[in-house]
Amino acid sequence: MTQQLWRIGKITLGVLLLVLGVVGLFLPFLQGILFLIMGLSLLSTESQRAKAWLHYLEERTGWRRAARETRSRRPDDG
Repeated sequence: MTQQLWRIGKITLGVLLLVLGVVGLFLPFLQGILFLIMGLSLLSTESQRAKAWLHYLEERTGWRRAARETRSRRPDDG
């Protein structure tokens, strides 16, 4: 029962973040791509289609590549 509630909560939050992401693509004060990536990240645990969209969005925006670069840099490298 608890797992089912957790799953419903994840799906609901993921869909809400996707809606905010789509709205954010048209409004200048919301970061649409950020909300889309967060929503798809949540939904990708439940859906293969969401996982494919997340991979496409990561490749298109370079989000995953940028995260790897900042992780590989060390603060004392200058």
